[in-house]
Amino acid sequence: MEKLYGSLQNEECKIDSITQSWAVISGVGDNDKKYISMESLENHLIDKENGIIKLLDPPFNQSSLEPGYIKAYLPGTRENGGQYTHAAVWVIIAEALLGFGDKAGELFRMINPIEHARTKEAANKYKVEPYVIAADVYGQANLAGRGGWTWYTGSSSWFYEAGLRYILGLKIEKEELTIQPCIPNDWEDYSIKYKHGKSIYNIKVTKKGVNSFKLNGKEIEEKKIKLSPNGGVYQLDVTI
Repeated sequence: MEKLYGSLQNEECKIDSITQSWAVISGVGDNDKKYISMESLENHLIDKENGIIKLLDPPFNQSSLEPGYIKAYLPGTRENGGQYTHAAVWVIIAEALLGFGDKAGELFRMINPIEHARTKEAANKYKVEPYVIAADVYGQANLAGRGGWTWYTGSSSWFYEAGLRYILGLKIEKEELTIQPCIPNDWEDYSIKYKHGKSIYNIKVTKKGVNSFKLNGKEIEEKKIKLSPNGGVYQLDVTI
């Protein structure tokens, strides 16, 4: 029988977060199954006690499956069942795309490295710098919650993207700016100061239960604006 990865048929790697999250991010997953896939991910891969989102579970160890180099890592280390932070951030993006602002916000805070250093005990457990993203965080046994490689990771850019584009909703395409947030329910408002060329855009987003998009007091029906790099200060007021 063909060997499958991320399958209930397996003793190891019964679930892989990339399959689950990218069913949402790619837009190709069946609508009802997208929600089921993320629910399964939440049940099996989110470890709130250690503040991590595992890449897969259970880790590879003794089965006949051969996924490549990741099996050389100890179970629960890096891609082999630890938090691989690229994939952890994709989970946050998927939650935001489904409209789950509370979940996206909670997970964003949870994997923020500063949360691993709130106490002396937490910092001693994490062991690496709490002011930069770690590429991985260990996920099993007595090393669970310990940070791995730091600085040298592109996941920091994805983390920034998840917060700014998918939670705060600042989206820029073809020199046009729009705001499409997915924020936690208890947020009432937030502000962004965005610099584009020589221009400054002061953006205020307020939750009022009505949709409004005003540039310097003028309602913009298209809900997007053409950015100018030539200087000036602009006030963008958005209500949602």
